[in-house]
Amino acid sequence: MDKRGFLKFSGVGLASASLLAASVKAGAQTTSDDAFYTDNKLTDITGTVKPISAKERQSRISKAQSLMAEHDISAIIIEPGAAMDYFTGIQWWRSERLTAVVIPREGEIAVVTPFFEAPSVKETLQVGDDIRVWQEHESPFEQVKQILKDRKVTKGKIGFEQSVRYFVLNGLMPLLPDMKNVSAEPVTLGCRMYKSAHELRLMHKANEITLQAYGHVYKNLEAGMSQGDVKGLMQSAQQTLGGSGIWTMALFNEASAYPHGTRQEQILKEGSVVLMDCGCSVHGYQSDISRTFVFGEASKKQQKVWQLVRDGQQRVFEQAQPGNTAGSVDERVRQYYQEQGYGPGYQLPGLSHRTGHGIGMEGHERVNFVKGEKQKLAPGMCFSNEPGIYIPGEFGVRLEDCLYITDKGPQWFTRPPQSLEKPIGELASLRTE
Repeated sequence: MDKRGFLKFSGVGLASASLLAASVKAGAQTTSDDAFYTDNKLTDITGTVKPISAKERQSRISKAQSLMAEHDISAIIIEPGAAMDYFTGIQWWRSERLTAVVIPREGEIAVVTPFFEAPSVKETLQVGDDIRVWQEHESPFEQVKQILKDRKVTKGKIGFEQSVRYFVLNGLMPLLPDMKNVSAEPVTLGCRMYKSAHELRLMHKANEITLQAYGHVYKNLEAGMSQGDVKGLMQSAQQTLGGSGIWTMALFNEASAYPHGTRQEQILKEGSVVLMDCGCSVHGYQSDISRTFVFGEASKKQQKVWQLVRDGQQRVFEQAQPGNTAGSVDERVRQYYQEQGYGPGYQLPGLSHRTGHGIGMEGHERVNFVKGEKQKLAPGMCFSNEPGIYIPGEFGVRLEDCLYITDKGPQWFTRPPQSLEKPIGELASLRTE
């Protein structure tokens, strides 16, 4: 599965800083770059981390309710997906039959689901016990209305999480004539954008898995391999190391100039550029790492472009300081590439996509490192750092490592490689001080 296919399936941040500083201890072991070039046997490395607890989810709900009071929102509606999992632990999918969570500003949450789905939904529900079921001939929206009435929510604002489908809003709002629908983002983003110490540990482990898998793939590259062969190696390595929700992308030669791939069939040969973009999940939290190799001896142009991308990645890191806007990060690297003769802006040859994206339970979350983004960076935010240079008809280079913001500045989950000769990089210590 390629990355695009897989991704289909406010003052609050500053308050998170003290929690992070108190909860995350420095000293997670740094893995030397050299270790990735030895023939170590792959084994599951996830035994040192634990999933998010029911207590943590209850704390998240309490925080959401505080934000609802701050923004004068009476209740919010969430459909299956990352946000539902974040607050309740429910891992479910979307269909034409509504399953939803209602979080009121005061009182207990409730779940609405079809009668015959309720036993399955309960299997992952970690908080709350108010489950309202509906039969096939009934309206689930009447159940939502009753939940709100039971909690004395009959007027005010009702927030819808950004991915809630239109038929849900359209089915519910006529039943609530004294309520106004608004975005729930001040609440959901206000919680999910700022990662806790536990969330950072899970992301750190996911990135460790992906980085180790890259080392395994790199030392097993052979002439004649197809892109599918390399993706298969990466899939198997991440799975053996304990990753789930795995996705892989491998682009060779001219195909590497397409950031998210092409139907072109390519074979690994001497001098081939290999651009990979891969990740996995650990207890629901994502990694996202890109590496660019050259099989055999690199040309001078390949070496030069690779180093320009690496230099750009460092400029992103240096700009990602608390208080700076996310847009300024993109502007910094884009200006540098233009000075080197690439661009301007998003033009090719050059950097044709945003410089990075938020990451957490989803591979792509808000906020993005993109032109014009005014959101200021704050402790607890996590981003990919992935500038690239793409030269149509020749090759492309992208390096991507994820970072997290602390009150002392940005920190790497994985440190980027320093040279094309040793193109893996290393695992960074997890720290916030």
